[in-house]
Amino acid sequence: MPHNAIQQDVFNQLERLNSIGVALSAEHDHKRLLEVILLGAKELTNADGGTLYTVTEDAKLKFEILRNLSLDIAMGGTTGKPIPFPPLPIYGDDGKPNLTMVAVYSVANAKTVNIPDAYLTEGFDFSGTAKFDAKMGYRSQSFLTVPMMNHENEIIGVLQLINAIDPLTNQIIPFSDSHQRLVESLASQAAVALTNQNLINGLKNLFESFIKLIADAIDEKSPYTGGHCQRVPELTMMLAEAAINTDTGPLRDFTMTEKEVYELKIAAWLHDCGKVTTPESVMDKATKLETTFDRIHLIDQRFELLKTQRENAHLRKAMDDVRSGKLVNAKYIEHGVNVIKKQLDDDKNFIRKINFGSEFMKPEDQQRVRDIANYEYLSDSGHSLKFLSENEVYNLTIARGTLTPEERSIINNHIVVTVNMLEALPYPKDLRRVPEYAGGHHERMDGKGYPKGLTREQMSIPARMMGIADIFEALTSRDRPYKKAKTLSETLDILGKMKLDHHIDPDIFDLFIREKLYLKYAEKFLEAEQIDEVIEAKIPGYTGQA
Repeated sequence: MPHNAIQQDVFNQLERLNSIGVALSAEHDHKRLLEVILLGAKELTNADGGTLYTVTEDAKLKFEILRNLSLDIAMGGTTGKPIPFPPLPIYGDDGKPNLTMVAVYSVANAKTVNIPDAYLTEGFDFSGTAKFDAKMGYRSQSFLTVPMMNHENEIIGVLQLINAIDPLTNQIIPFSDSHQRLVESLASQAAVALTNQNLINGLKNLFESFIKLIADAIDEKSPYTGGHCQRVPELTMMLAEAAINTDTGPLRDFTMTEKEVYELKIAAWLHDCGKVTTPESVMDKATKLETTFDRIHLIDQRFELLKTQRENAHLRKAMDDVRSGKLVNAKYIEHGVNVIKKQLDDDKNFIRKINFGSEFMKPEDQQRVRDIANYEYLSDSGHSLKFLSENEVYNLTIARGTLTPEERSIINNHIVVTVNMLEALPYPKDLRRVPEYAGGHHERMDGKGYPKGLTREQMSIPARMMGIADIFEALTSRDRPYKKAKTLSETLDILGKMKLDHHIDPDIFDLFIREKLYLKYAEKFLEAEQIDEVIEAKIPGYTGQA
């Protein structure tokens, strides 16, 4: 080959090595990265076949990619075809490296092994290769095995090439010294790329695990919201996928990149992180009278005391009548005692019932609490006391749920804390919208929500998705202290009214119904008795039209 042609060939190889190096730096998918490494090495050396191994934590060489042009073999990587060979153990039962395997030898000695002809080489066991050749009608001849060493001088993989092909004669030739240097240079770049990717993936996994740990801690903090922080992300992702895939309706042009979907997923996991500061006494308030304990038991005792005092007063009056010479009917006395017992037992049962809270307390029930509060009983010292304290009346007359306005404010403050916590973090560019997505699930489309009072136009579509996901999960949840889990039809009726009331996004709600995401979610998370028949035509505000 003329000198100029040789120089040009070397230049072309260096250019190709450089372009492969650029590709290695740009590739983020692990399987594709491994393929770029092996296919690049094959191209640089015009090798017929090759294998890329990675070193596992249990000291084995795992087959990652396997290619052979002549035999039309492509396994591992992005092919979807698993490699049927088990990993190669680096060490034997005696703890010593199995140096008869060339790939293991390369790892154990941290050096390249260049073999012109496997069948003529001593010191290595190529019996398995010979059997493979005999079965496939192939001839494995030249081998180039190069270890991949990271910045900490650890071998993280092995690049093995088979049968360099002369481009002019198509004959198998040994791998040249220039081939070896090129592949060693590529292996060095590849090790850096793999290490960086492993470090990034490791940090990403740590980040995700930490986020899920926070979510789990919040769910564990309260037995009444257990699983909420895990279920909301699931439903949010269902909504995002449906919005991306729909080709009809107002959301037909909506798209999200893979990175944007990941950003929304992280936000969904963190949407209630501010609850770490919410007191358990408020978060877990299962009844209206609960503080550190349920004060209903004190009122029960008070009812029994009042019953005794009223019975005694009734009997004393009867005794006074006897002493004054009046005729006293025993049945009349007994009837009076029974009336006292029945009235106070009815009152006690009423107080116990309304203590559990509901979605709406009638004004007449609130007035009955105030009437009962005016009952009087005698203390041990003989002083007359009101039956219920102001605080007890205040709690027992809560119109919705079990929380007072002050306690509701404490609960609502979790979203303010969430936003403050998330906005304080130094996000990379791809996660900069996490605070917006996570902080918007209590906003309303008409601007009457909190914490910022944003309108629909001021909110992104992903943030609006989280609002519906949060509400639907809360309505169908089985573990809230003040309500029973609602059925699908009940929940969708409430959501439909929320759409008409400009509480939730109308387009996302319609998509939620049209794509039957409610049913997909229900089949995964709800109890069988909650999954009742849904007549979509009867859902308020839903027309069924895209």
